[in-house]
Amino acid sequence: MQVWQLQEAKNRLSEVVEKALHQGPQVITRRGAETAVVLSMDDYRKMRQPETDLVSFFQESPLSGVDLDLDRVRETGRDIDL
Repeated sequence: MQVWQLQEAKNRLSEVVEKALHQGPQVITRRGAETAVVLSMDDYRKMRQPETDLVSFFQESPLSGVDLDLDRVRETGRDIDL
């Protein structure tokens, strides 16, 4: 992962994008602080895509099969004077 100062990244944007495509994410700094990352669309999609769907996640959970009390308390709260 290469680090680019913002001004340099602006001046060499094509190179930053090429490196993101072939070498991985590129970090951009502003005033010495990391502020942004340029990454390939493939890397972005991998990052955004869940590794499993929600149903499978719950089915594979170590808590699957645990009996939960899902009864709702019907109390309305306390009375207050307004």
